[in-house]
Amino acid sequence: MRVAAKHRNEWLNSPLVHEGRQFQVRLDGEWIDVVQVGQGEPIVLVPGLAGGWKLLAPLAEKLARNYQVTLSGLRGDRFPLGMNRAREVADHARDLGRLIDQLGLERPAVFGVSFGGAIALELAVEHPCKLGALIVLGAEARFRTNVGATIARRVLERFPLPRDNGFVNQFFNLLYGCKPDSGPLVDFVVERCWETDQSVMAHRIGLLETFDVSDRLWRIDVPTLVLAGSRDVIVPLPRQRDLAASIPDARFETLQGAGHIGFLTHRSEVIRQVRRHLNRLNHSPC
Repeated sequence: MRVAAKHRNEWLNSPLVHEGRQFQVRLDGEWIDVVQVGQGEPIVLVPGLAGGWKLLAPLAEKLARNYQVTLSGLRGDRFPLGMNRAREVADHARDLGRLIDQLGLERPAVFGVSFGGAIALELAVEHPCKLGALIVLGAEARFRTNVGATIARRVLERFPLPRDNGFVNQFFNLLYGCKPDSGPLVDFVVERCWETDQSVMAHRIGLLETFDVSDRLWRIDVPTLVLAGSRDVIVPLPRQRDLAASIPDARFETLQGAGHIGFLTHRSEVIRQVRRHLNRLNHSPC
């Protein structure tokens, strides 16, 4: 798939790439990409399994109108061999905690999507003092692998896949919860996801197979918002609702018509919910 030239500036050449402050932070021997944009209360966005921080750039641009947004890469994004030092989701959570410390962020809101949601949950249960609020989308307390995920992992591990193969890229339709109309957004998602090495994707699927915070959710003592797409087939809505029900005083909100990547397809509603959540914190009694 290729992005039409007239739409390339809209999606692939994000203004965030040029306007944000870009730098690198060294974590456990590996350099991690970091971008900061906007001013205000701090929010850290944690990316998912594939696509890196650039997949979150469209959401960050809109959030940056009201907040200071930090996007960080994950171990393995720039140097695939570095992923081998991350033996569990907890290693990524420790990276996130160190990043917050190095940047001098004082209890930021942490917003994780999908795999990044697992990282955010792990940080919240083990180091709740690091964050002031928690937001997750497309996540659950224990990711339940299925036959499709197992097959995907084995294929990604063993067979080099052509990035312009239309048949292979149809699997990305699962992220929408339905077959999306062709256009710049679909092309943007495909191209960004393939910027992540397929061995890294496979490794991260394997990390999710052992991820489980279900018996530690009671430790979360920061205001929490769980967002779920009504059409999410990767992590179905009922399982995300169960996550919210297991976290003390967590709020649960549904993104009607959204799939697993509602942070792209339903950005306006996601931002509305984020603002509502954080505004409640600012106006709550001490």
